[in-house]
Amino acid sequence: MTLPTILVADDDRSIRTVLTQALGRSGYQVRTTGNAATLWRWVEEGEGDLVITDVVMPDENGLDLIPRIRRVRPDLRVIVMSAQSTLMTAVKATQRGAFEYLPKPFDLKELLAIVDRALAAPSEAAPHTPQAPRDSEERLPLIGRSAAMQEIYRTIARLTTADLTVMINGESGTGKELVARALHDYGRRRAGPFVAINMAAIPRELIESELFGHERGAFTGATNRSQGRFEQAHGGTLFLDEIGDMPPEAQTRLLRVLQEGEFTSVGGRQPIRANVRIIAATHRDLRAAIRQGQFREDLFYRLNVVPIRLPPLRERVEDIPDLARHFLERARSDGLPSKSLDQGAIEAMASHRWPGNVRELENMMNRLAALCPDEVIGAGAVRAEFFDQSPVDQEPVVDAGGSNGPEPLARAVERHIRQFLAAHRDGLATSDIYDRVLAEVERPLIQMTLAATRGNQIKAAAMLGLNRNTLRKKIRDLEIPVIRGIG
Repeated sequence: MTLPTILVADDDRSIRTVLTQALGRSGYQVRTTGNAATLWRWVEEGEGDLVITDVVMPDENGLDLIPRIRRVRPDLRVIVMSAQSTLMTAVKATQRGAFEYLPKPFDLKELLAIVDRALAAPSEAAPHTPQAPRDSEERLPLIGRSAAMQEIYRTIARLTTADLTVMINGESGTGKELVARALHDYGRRRAGPFVAINMAAIPRELIESELFGHERGAFTGATNRSQGRFEQAHGGTLFLDEIGDMPPEAQTRLLRVLQEGEFTSVGGRQPIRANVRIIAATHRDLRAAIRQGQFREDLFYRLNVVPIRLPPLRERVEDIPDLARHFLERARSDGLPSKSLDQGAIEAMASHRWPGNVRELENMMNRLAALCPDEVIGAGAVRAEFFDQSPVDQEPVVDAGGSNGPEPLARAVERHIRQFLAAHRDGLATSDIYDRVLAEVERPLIQMTLAATRGNQIKAAAMLGLNRNTLRKKIRDLEIPVIRGIG
């Protein structure tokens, strides 16, 4: 029995060595090359049962090879791997006919599982997928290289060839509408309209009219026929944001649309065909809402065909630098002064809880771009932003017993240190972890004490049990903004 042969193309010798060893142990023959030309020659000569290729190679982009491979050998599967771990890389790989896309660094077990699936999959031509908008590279709709975001990119890429209903779940400010727009922009309906409606922003008595339209005379004030969002989205995508706030009557009508594919306007009798793709989103736990009788279980399962969970920013702190720089660059292009961030500012942002998620980060970068007097934004300016936040803006923390209340100090410090170390595991000198973490604990303690004493450093020193000169030194060393008061 002839063993399957895997063709590997990557200009990184260490990657070629690792893949040769791993694939060889799994019973495959492996041929490797560091350039696209050799890979193409092997493909033309009929060699190989599967291709694993990098994107960036010295002589050609690996993505450009895929359509040529599909033309000469349509049954030869291609797995793409790339360190350019963006949404566009995942989408382009799928659009050009790749069997699967893997961001680097990848898990070897996952890669081997994909290889097994690719070799076992029945032969079929790659489905046609519409090309992404030309300006999509410039306006990258989603930013982040964390593992959680990579999985979202791959999910969006897989859905470009289907019109499946999607349910997006995530806290406020995580970017649910951005994901919905990406699903539309790179999907089969991108030539049609994208229509969004927020259930929480519309009076309950008007939601049915907003969704399905109304006929003249249907109710008081209905002087003309009005199209609803379903008609406006004909041939495109309808994004139902905060679906958990939809009233029961509208839930029943929406369920019928999903089941029958048609609806009637308020006051109307003639059925109207619903040619739309539905994407829903919510920050609520809909399963809990079902148990409480607030959401229909049958509607939930109609909407939850493909669930996508967007992680809060505190779960992907490694994405904060890229996001912050992106927002600063966008602020510059909007006419605000050009600004950059130093390492201290990035470390300060990584330790914040971000209750407002990406939206909070964007707003803060815009404020700093407009108001910070320094060209390079430092840790002090960032911490001053956090210090100025009202406690009302902070989420209540649920204790172990399930009631809202202050989080135990030890648990809060433990969570903070875990985030701090995760954010700096690649560059933090082991000789100063203690000093850095201690500074993170001391800084808010001194800031809050100064706030309580309205800037009176004599009273603050007494409350802290510190000498006044010691307090002043700590204020200076920790770059704590001085509150102008009587001290």
